[in-house]
Amino acid sequence: MKFLKWFLAVVVVLILAFFFFGRPYLMEQTKKNSPEKTATYNQNGMDLNIKYSSPFKKDRVIFGELVPYDVVWRTGANEPTTFTSATNITIGGKSLASGSYALWTIPGKENWSIILNSEIPEWGVTILSGGKKTTRNPETDVLQVTVPVQQLSQPLESLSIDFEENEQLYLSIAWDKTKVSVPIND
Repeated sequence: MKFLKWFLAVVVVLILAFFFFGRPYLMEQTKKNSPEKTATYNQNGMDLNIKYSSPFKKDRVIFGELVPYDVVWRTGANEPTTFTSATNITIGGKSLASGSYALWTIPGKENWSIILNSEIPEWGVTILSGGKKTTRNPETDVLQVTVPVQQLSQPLESLSIDFEENEQLYLSIAWDKTKVSVPIND
């Protein structure tokens, strides 16, 4: 009985040590391979910001393999990608109130679903799933739009999320030979 108490005490101490020391260390180490990036847009009465971690291709097949088709993706690495708007806007023809949101996607071969969610979880995936299962709560989705896939002529080595403006403002997500563009209006 005494051994069992000591054993349980050691297990509890190890678990606490992992959460207070090991987990933050692992999180910091993964950011070395997928650096944090920020894109901003501050024109035409809009103040937009997107913060994400940009993983590298490293000779891997990205969409359909590393990032499976038709499965919710954290859209980047490390913490979930966040999208912030200081004003009310329209994305893909749907209204979005000002605020900060987690950006999730469901990549497909022909189209992607772009999802903005009011909950921004700490890491975005479960550790026990090895990063394959997200922590997104679909009940807190505030917007979902579908956009077509565009094929790039040259592969992009690292994930890029940015604002592009021609005659229309777009939030673009591009990696490897795939790109999607989501229209944004004020």
